[in-house]
Amino acid sequence: MSATAMRTHRCGELRADDVGRHVKLAGWVHRRRDLGGLVFLDLRDRDGMVQVSFGPDWTSPDLLAQALDIPPESVVLVEGEVCARPDEARNPEMATGDVEVHASVLTVVGPAEAQLPIPVWRTKGEDLPAEERRLEHRYLDLRRPELQRNIELRHRLLQRSRTAMTAMGFYEIETPILTKPTPEGARDFLVPSREHRGHFYALPQSPQIYKQLLMVAGFDRYFQIARCFRDEDLRADRQLEFTQIDIEASFVSSDDVYAVLEKLFVALWDEAGHTLARPFARLSHTEALERYGTDKPDARFGLPLEDLTASLTGRGFAAFDTAVADGGRVRGLRVPGGVALSRKHIDALTAEARSAGLGGLAVLKRSGDALTGPLAKLEGMSLESAGLEDGGLLLVCAGGDDVTSAGLDRVRRGVIERLALPPETEHAFLWVHEFPLFERDEDTGQWVFAHHPFTAPNPADRDELMAGRYEGIRAQHYDLGYNGNELGSGSIRITDPAVQSRVFELLGFDAPQIEQRFGFLLRALAMGAPPHGGFAVGFNRVAMLPFRKPRPRGRCSRARRRSCRHRNWTGSGSR
Repeated sequence: MSATAMRTHRCGELRADDVGRHVKLAGWVHRRRDLGGLVFLDLRDRDGMVQVSFGPDWTSPDLLAQALDIPPESVVLVEGEVCARPDEARNPEMATGDVEVHASVLTVVGPAEAQLPIPVWRTKGEDLPAEERRLEHRYLDLRRPELQRNIELRHRLLQRSRTAMTAMGFYEIETPILTKPTPEGARDFLVPSREHRGHFYALPQSPQIYKQLLMVAGFDRYFQIARCFRDEDLRADRQLEFTQIDIEASFVSSDDVYAVLEKLFVALWDEAGHTLARPFARLSHTEALERYGTDKPDARFGLPLEDLTASLTGRGFAAFDTAVADGGRVRGLRVPGGVALSRKHIDALTAEARSAGLGGLAVLKRSGDALTGPLAKLEGMSLESAGLEDGGLLLVCAGGDDVTSAGLDRVRRGVIERLALPPETEHAFLWVHEFPLFERDEDTGQWVFAHHPFTAPNPADRDELMAGRYEGIRAQHYDLGYNGNELGSGSIRITDPAVQSRVFELLGFDAPQIEQRFGFLLRALAMGAPPHGGFAVGFNRVAMLPFRKPRPRGRCSRARRRSCRHRNWTGSGSR
């Protein structure tokens, strides 16, 4: 660093072995304290914070007066000597808490208004300002140390993704942003063409077709940190624009794709300070719905759903018998310790079940040798037939599988939340595979593709697809879930032009439309297309998951302190 540089060190990197150094620092005044003759400024940059001291023994009166008059969040340059704090003044909660800088020069280069529209510093327990207010002044909100750490973590995860994928032989290749509209499950954002009036480009929902063409071109293993755009309704986990780690590989089966993704997630979670075991658990789509009622279950907890049709019908409960006669089933959830749920809690769970289409929940409780609740009155109900341990609760519903699955999924999640059940494991990754290729549209009742039209059918179901039969055809599609969140999805792709053409026909395209929109893809598939498949990781979703934990404190070399992998992030942003 040259002698004329504005700073020689970052605020968060100073330690006891820097005592005696003359340093130049730059940053924001986090807060100011006047102790009558002594003035302390906490100086903050993105790496952390350090205490800067102004006192009569080392600071001129003019400089002391200047320090007293600086508003918080002003940008300053400081020069001074790193000194050890007195033992009684050390702060173990602060990464730089063993030292302070005795300032000899102070220059205000970016004064801040005395009254900011939102605070950057919050006292413990103080609520954040309203989200709309924070978004209006996002540049101030992003100064908060916790948000800066989040952005820093996101950066590290991106770089680790690149390192991991490169180590597995993947090339990072960029694909076009201005592209043709494709049927991928959402509406495209359209961009008018200046040169061709009346024609439009589409922003990519994903690089799907381009990455398949790269496989035909022989690039074998591709990845991209891709920006994608979908004109769809906003949800908590779905945005109009997002980032995904897009992956495609040739000469692979589903198992090969699983292995690549598991190595990637082991690397990402390691970057965040966690160790994962491979391989990840797997369930078919049918098994996931049967056991949990959803294809993205939170598998950290037990509480599997059960088919109780055989044990609870024919006992005089008309609602159960009628549902089974109509082709439904009786299904339920056993909750150890569930008698702790109050009547208010049970009513809330019942309301959640009804919101999913169920008529309600039937309840059975066991306390000691006593059974209570509506199901206790069934013919022949006993401790043995109930199958409940002392303190257990049984929640039961009846109906078609689509309704009971959705309802019991909500009930299960509600039970976990209200009982604050401890997880059986910290990290529950789960592959869900063998999805149906088609599903019924909720509004029209017509068959539509469950995912995108480039997903290959199970080879055993190919003839059924070519014959135009929809029900029961399985897709070579797979999702990866984590603690109840879907991290991404992928599939083995169609490489047979005849099968791909048939799929487009089933989507309602006639021959001229297929040629106009997809002729280039069909011709490519007919010119030597390798078997290939891929996956797309919703990166924003990964980066926002609450899986960060503090790295252990400990002394390390200056080089290791400056490395992102070895910095103490919890200490660098708080006093």
